[in-house]
Amino acid sequence: MSWKKVKFSTLYEIPSRNGLTKPSRIRGSGYKMINMGELFANSRIYDIPMELVPLTDSEKINCKVERNDLLFARQSLVLEGAGKCSIVMETSSMTVFESHLIRVRLNLKKAYPPFYYYYFASSLSPITSIVSQCAQAGIRGSDLGELYVDLPPVDTQHRIADILSAYDDLIENNQKQIKLLEETAQRLYKEWFVDLRFPGHEHTKIVDGVPEGWKRRKLVDIAQVQYGYAFDGSLFNSQKIGTPIIRIRNIPQGQTEDYTPENVDSQYLVYNGDIIVGMDGEFHINTWAGDTAYLVQRTCRIKALTSDLNGFLLWAIYEPIKYFEKTVVGATVAHLGKKHIDTVEILVPTEKFYLPFKSLFEARLLLMNQNRALAEARDRLLPKLMSGEVEV
Repeated sequence: MSWKKVKFSTLYEIPSRNGLTKPSRIRGSGYKMINMGELFANSRIYDIPMELVPLTDSEKINCKVERNDLLFARQSLVLEGAGKCSIVMETSSMTVFESHLIRVRLNLKKAYPPFYYYYFASSLSPITSIVSQCAQAGIRGSDLGELYVDLPPVDTQHRIADILSAYDDLIENNQKQIKLLEETAQRLYKEWFVDLRFPGHEHTKIVDGVPEGWKRRKLVDIAQVQYGYAFDGSLFNSQKIGTPIIRIRNIPQGQTEDYTPENVDSQYLVYNGDIIVGMDGEFHINTWAGDTAYLVQRTCRIKALTSDLNGFLLWAIYEPIKYFEKTVVGATVAHLGKKHIDTVEILVPTEKFYLPFKSLFEARLLLMNQNRALAEARDRLLPKLMSGEVEV
């Protein structure tokens, strides 16, 4: 099925515009401002915590974002990030957007914004045709408006977007449950192993700050730490050629879309459920929820020698790793090294105190795997719906 193509700007309710420039010295109070961080972290933007900035009356009028506004990244350090589109799902208070973003507000009589959010995420998106590369990859609002896009009937747009939104609704619900599990594990870990308010603590002898029966152990003595391999970055691809790879940027999501055709020793493989750590900049810590993948340089895998300890380790390494993130100094970014990890000590309790973390770990991993399956199903369906191959 082929639909009529029109210039994107003919679907606008008002002209597109760039956002506000606010120097860091005046930030910290005022009104919420969506920046590049929120855009790249949230494809569907809700009423979440954001940086606050002061606003003039004209800025409130001209740069306010509303529900169903589309926001496009004007610039990106990586090619695939330029032109990334997110959609504003809700705002409960005055919210504006920064200068690196382009706001597009569509005429609801002609265009259903969630449809075009998915359209620009699909293989049919024409956005790459206007990406320019200088110091950074980027797009211009004027070029965005000149793009020709498909224009299905509005009711068809609604049906397509509603099908795809159902997948994202399930993913977001799982994310909320994951967050609750993480908060529970963090709270439990602090109460039991930092404050030492574990069940039965009143009757447990404490020797040199360690409860009787517990041991303070070096991380490297209770877990295998594997550092990543220096792959040829020029061979990395998103066309699924070869084996998945885990780069620092993949760790927060616990999944990857990056691949390499290189084959190296199996010691560099990471499996679903392994703990992974980023070693540059922000030292992200997560559980791998993707397919078996290679570990790239400046990342490491941590696997407990006793498998039941893995869930406990995910939370036990958090504080020492984050301590290094704050204290290690690099030329431009902080670097976590083997010399740091070799010094990490863990307070290891008796079995009954680390097993509850295994249950939380497994429940969290199950939800992460469910989300991966939902995202893959959505992404398989997306181009078929957008092209009309699957009729609705």
